Amino acid sequence: MVNPGFDREKIHLNVARYKKGDEKFEVVVEPEIALKFKKGVEKDVKNALVNEKVFSDAKKGELASEYLMQDVFGSTEVLTVAAKIITQGEIQLTTEYRQKLADDKKKRIINTIHNTCADSRTHAPIPVTRIENAFEEAKIRIDDHKSAQEQVNDIIKNLRPVLPISREVKEIEIHIPVEHATKCYSVVKSHRIIKEEWKTDGSWFGIVEIAAGVEADFFDKLNSISHGNIEAKVIKTK
Repeated sequence: MVNPGFDREKIHLNVARYKKGDEKFEVVVEPEIALKFKKGVEKDVKNALVNEKVFSDAKKGELASEYLMQDVFGSTEVLTVAAKIITQGEIQLTTEYRQKLADDKKKRIINTIHNTCADSRTHAPIPVTRIENAFEEAKIRIDDHKSAQEQVNDIIKNLRPVLPISREVKEIEIHIPVEHATKCYSVVKSHRIIKEEWKTDGSWFGIVEIAAGVEADFFDKLNSISHGNIEAKVIKTK
């Protein structure tokens, strides 16, 4: 049966597809939620579906035969069948959505490099636009099959011929006066605290480990809260 609401010339669908022999069963999905459902993170299959229909060809709008659904899945109940299609079948993503995933992954990698690396000559943070330009110059390719985190180290190595870059972490000794200690501590505790002590006067003293790329943002936040009334010095760079 053909659904007249589908225009095969215009439609771009993300679908989950299950095949058995010559028979094909498809549901139209919200890809991010469908992937989570397939992994068991999302529990309600309804949230993964664009509509509650099972198709033999979603692009043509051809609905699946209930007789075949019963034969293959042991049910004609759409949500039961849809759950099996998503978990046991393959999720087919549109070119546009795959490109979105690739762009998002590239952005995460660039932000990770910006936050954790510094210019190896000046030890200053590297601006995002400079990293983006280095990606183009070094012809960096993002691997679709690896996570952003898995690729970062190799990409940093490949950037070095065109960008002076190193991963740096700084240990910073900080003393925050009593009047700002509590509010500033909410910023400090989001980083690795190596040593800390609440003084008898209510002030806070500690040593905090900061990735080079977020050092400026870290101090901007502390100075905004304390109006610049803190003492801090870098005691180690590694």
